Amino acid sequence: MNTPKLPSEIERSFLIKARDVTDEKCGFKIHERPIDVHLRFGVINLDKPSGPTSHEVASHVRKILNLKKTAHGGTLDPKVTGVLPIALENGVKIIQTFLLAGKEYVAVMHLHKPVAREEILRVCKEFQGPIYQTPPLKSSVKRRLRIRKIYYIDIIEIEDRDVLMRVGCQAGTYIRKLIYHIGKALGVGANMAELRRTKAGSLKEDQTMVRLQDVKDAYIFWKEDEDERELRRCVLPMEEAMGHVPHVIVRDSAIDAICHGASLTAPGVLQVHTGIQPNDMVGIFSLKGEIVALGNALMGSKKMIMAQKGLVVKTSRVILPVNTYPAWTQYK
Repeated sequence: MNTPKLPSEIERSFLIKARDVTDEKCGFKIHERPIDVHLRFGVINLDKPSGPTSHEVASHVRKILNLKKTAHGGTLDPKVTGVLPIALENGVKIIQTFLLAGKEYVAVMHLHKPVAREEILRVCKEFQGPIYQTPPLKSSVKRRLRIRKIYYIDIIEIEDRDVLMRVGCQAGTYIRKLIYHIGKALGVGANMAELRRTKAGSLKEDQTMVRLQDVKDAYIFWKEDEDERELRRCVLPMEEAMGHVPHVIVRDSAIDAICHGASLTAPGVLQVHTGIQPNDMVGIFSLKGEIVALGNALMGSKKMIMAQKGLVVKTSRVILPVNTYPAWTQYK
């Protein structure tokens, strides 16, 4: 029996169409960007504290790093802690990809009356799969009935009327409402006592997770001591938060046209992730690992590899600045 996974945990491999080399004078390998460029193309795996809103946390990061723009990858209620992706400058353009990633939470469900363990397990299992939810009154989105997918509910521990549970779900799922409805299904009522997000796409509770104070200290070390090591530890290349996005790797000669808004044609493709279907959101990447643009696949993985001409990905959001690579005419 396969253990359910988040979309970001689906394993993919590359199909290779052709091989090529990259010009080291153009662009940067993602871990070798100069620190000022690194900050503009970065993302922070922030451990959100209890108290401030997600928007306030993103604003704090913007002020600490003296940036013009930051954004967060999925709202957490003020009292909720855990993984909050904070995208910086150009990295803000990838925030939409977190809608595809799936999230994981650890929650404490407090039952209003005692329930047998077997009954708790049975009812929680019934909530796995598609469920209907209406956003709460205080939500920032339109209140209409919508379907959200619960990938898994794992019961970690039960102590008296408190149930510690791990929930993997589609972005936009309200865990508080999920717990409320589980309580109704159990016939005793329930409320959410505590909640922490443990995964958001490729970002999770691990050594890359940092606090606001860590970010502030790292910035001071860089400005006062010219030591950028801590800042590089706190700020990840935005590509590291995109492991859940199917990759299409292209030749250097294809990049400039894409940066000007052109769609990707078959001759520019070198490698393609398995499992891509038509209309899937994909990332167009350089051989150095840079995200060039986001787009929608016009064909599946195998057809991309076989195609000799025509469009294969329709560009929807350009991320890499123009003139990072020369125009294709210079590669002739």
